[in-house]
Amino acid sequence: MEYRIALLKGDGIGPEIIDETVKCLDAVSEKFGHSFAYEELLIGGAAIDETGEPLPKATIDACLASDAVLMGAVGGPKWDTIDPAIRPEVGLLGIRKALGTFVNIRPAKLYAPLADACPLKPERIGEGLDLVVCRELTGDVYFGRKWRDEDGTGHDDMNYTIPEIERIARWGYALARQRRNHVTCIDKANVLETSRVWRETFERIASEYPDVRTDYLYVDNAAMQLVLNPGQFDVIVTGNLFGDILSDEASCITGSIGMLPSASLGDTSLGLYEPIHGSAPDIAGQNKANPIATILSAAMMLRYSFGLSAEADAVEAAVSAVLDAGHRTGDIAKPGETILTCSEMGNLIASAI
Repeated sequence: MEYRIALLKGDGIGPEIIDETVKCLDAVSEKFGHSFAYEELLIGGAAIDETGEPLPKATIDACLASDAVLMGAVGGPKWDTIDPAIRPEVGLLGIRKALGTFVNIRPAKLYAPLADACPLKPERIGEGLDLVVCRELTGDVYFGRKWRDEDGTGHDDMNYTIPEIERIARWGYALARQRRNHVTCIDKANVLETSRVWRETFERIASEYPDVRTDYLYVDNAAMQLVLNPGQFDVIVTGNLFGDILSDEASCITGSIGMLPSASLGDTSLGLYEPIHGSAPDIAGQNKANPIATILSAAMMLRYSFGLSAEADAVEAAVSAVLDAGHRTGDIAKPGETILTCSEMGNLIASAI
């Protein structure tokens, strides 16, 4: 069977990490007998430079006609001072909306060989770190009304509808049933009316899943608990703003933001897969980036969009094997260790597959 993959390389290190991921997908194709057809499309700053807009209609149409979308990263200093309405990040928000995605799944796992790269003391990690943040993608202040008063006061409208909360809650519970049957709902219900609606709705949905343990944390306490005792978490379910912040915090305690993949999903199998890190313009074009987060994002694509669990397992096992063998890019290397280039790491993982 042929699977059509839209490639949104984007800006900065985006083209480099996508190229290494394609190597690994080609290795999957060779090993398992699949056919992957790739189509490169414009998004972000690259799209602005060529078309004047961060998300051309041609990109949207081609992505909607594909089976999955694999993205690198968008943005960079070059576009920081342009009209906010057409900044590269608008393209990212736009493609998520166009694809109908409403949940962002961000696994955070500390690989045993990288324990030394974790900034936390070993006693804080305990038996290990393996959690997933389920972040709602369509509501909250990112999509609320924005305006300024005549005196310059800025406003951002935070809001959530009950159906938006219900569907993200059910996603979290379904995922928890595949893992360790534990959901943590994170909000700020002691202060925000939006969070009170979130909490009330969540409590009602929780009653439908008596086999899953549910607990609740305010976001400030959750941020603290992630560094004090991250092993207590299994599946975290939270809103767009809190999820954006907490998932980045979770990524840092795994040793490097270059290790963390993500999947943005909706009601169909068409998903958007991307590393959680940015475009890293300071190392762009230097073959220094860590491609593992993007390669692991492709593994999530194989699992969630294509239903190819064995193939996804093979990619994840290859990443583990390469790390177990001591191979490192600069972001995860200890002093004195040999540092691999982006392409060398991609070659090793493809070979391991």
